[in-house]
Amino acid sequence: MTTKLSKLQKMTFKSHWSDKAYLRWLTLFVTSGTLVCCALPILLVSLGFGAVVASLNYNIPGLVFLAEHKAWTLSLSALLLVFLAWLIWRPNQSCPADPELAALCKSSRRWNKRVFWVSVIIWSIGFFASVLLLPLRNGLGF
Repeated sequence: MTTKLSKLQKMTFKSHWSDKAYLRWLTLFVTSGTLVCCALPILLVSLGFGAVVASLNYNIPGLVFLAEHKAWTLSLSALLLVFLAWLIWRPNQSCPADPELAALCKSSRRWNKRVFWVSVIIWSIGFFASVLLLPLRNGLGF
């Protein structure tokens, strides 16, 4: 019991800043901000719900700030995605030899990859809607 406890304590104390789960969820939150600031208003206005967008902008003033600074919002979230990709796929990662801890480690890695790919999809939708959609529409003559 003492060897297992001391091993677990060592793992707890050796925990690096890159092993923190909140970094992954922060990235998901920030990339969702690109969807809310850029893609959602365009979709709602396209569907004829401009009053909803006006109401959202009035009640949530942070949306106006994000929309006005969409280049910064997209750039920051892209940098966070690159950082998260490095955290997930950096070299010299290993799981512990203990079977229970190894199973937790593998499960954590699977979830980290899922959160990453959901974040990439959200960021791509926000980027497409805020940067590429209008020039594409004008180029096609719609």
